[in-house]
Amino acid sequence: MVLETQVDDMTAQAIAYTTEQLLQNGALDVYTQAITMKKSRTGVLITVICHGDRQAMCEQILFQETTTLGIRFRLQERQVLEREIVEVKTEYGTARVKIAKRDGFDTVQPEYEDCARLARSHDVPLAKIQQAVWQSGIELRDLP
Repeated sequence: MVLETQVDDMTAQAIAYTTEQLLQNGALDVYTQAITMKKSRTGVLITVICHGDRQAMCEQILFQETTTLGIRFRLQERQVLEREIVEVKTEYGTARVKIAKRDGFDTVQPEYEDCARLARSHDVPLAKIQQAVWQSGIELRDLP
């Protein structure tokens, strides 16, 4: 399900709190966009993506935590890649990578939180850690 609502009278902190509550209660994703509303007022479009069984909960949070008077919703189909999360070893320590696969191709994506932890603990740039983790994921992927 995709839920959307527009608000023009909320603080950034209140929107951030609402986003946090939605994600903690089953939303798959929440994002916001700056918009111009009627009478040229600046506003925010809040978009929530959730499974159908979480729609009522997400609507309740939007009504309780925002100033909205209405929510639009629609069923939207989605394709997802088969994926697995595996742990890889690097010279900086272990980190997880997400390997996604479909129709003869795959991608390797280092997990941000793990890379950030290693970058902080070794005082090394995040990009260097991400590259090392990615390379380890590529090597793991290529094993028979």
